[in-house]
Amino acid sequence: MSAFGFRKPADLPQTLALFPLEGAILLPRGVVALNVFEPRYLNMVDDALGGERLIGLIQPAAGHEGDAAPDLADIGTVGRITSFSETDDGRYLVTLTGICRFEFEQELQAGTPYRQALVSYERFADDFSSSAGRSVDRETLIASLKTYAALHGFDVEWDAVEQAPTETIINVAAQVCPFDGLAKQALLEAQTLEDRERVLIALLEWDAADDRTPRPMQ
Repeated sequence: MSAFGFRKPADLPQTLALFPLEGAILLPRGVVALNVFEPRYLNMVDDALGGERLIGLIQPAAGHEGDAAPDLADIGTVGRITSFSETDDGRYLVTLTGICRFEFEQELQAGTPYRQALVSYERFADDFSSSAGRSVDRETLIASLKTYAALHGFDVEWDAVEQAPTETIINVAAQVCPFDGLAKQALLEAQTLEDRERVLIALLEWDAADDRTPRPMQ
């Protein structure tokens, strides 16, 4: 069973409140922390808390990141608010846990200050099942992560990584590594966990190779 009782695409609403956020993705069973302060998104969180606590996290489309109402990427992820707190200055600190990716189909004129859309989950029906045991090459993945972390000075508890399920390693790395928005979207849109692992390893190795390339003298 999927978390929160959602077992299949038909269990999720076709109309979804959207939270556009550049450079951030959410994957099934992953978590993302949101600092919500804009009035329209405070209103969105209030409405979500009064219902099934569902919000769609989606990136702006490439080239539209700075627009006031940007075009949106084709793929996002619906998540459920699993914890929240309110600060003294009126912000919400929200933890969103991923359920299933969706295809953005049509934006709605819903009369809310935040954006809403019709979405479809059918393409990602497999997101409801954990893929913890699948891996293209776990050894290569962890070796690539260690090289990447060393190059960027990241402090990682590798014993915990070694013991974690493969799905957790791939999805956490995909979410937290500081890739650009296009790379993040490529990771999100990879159809299967195996596909995502291949994309992730390629990005990690490309970054490592780029860092080792001698720069021309100025």
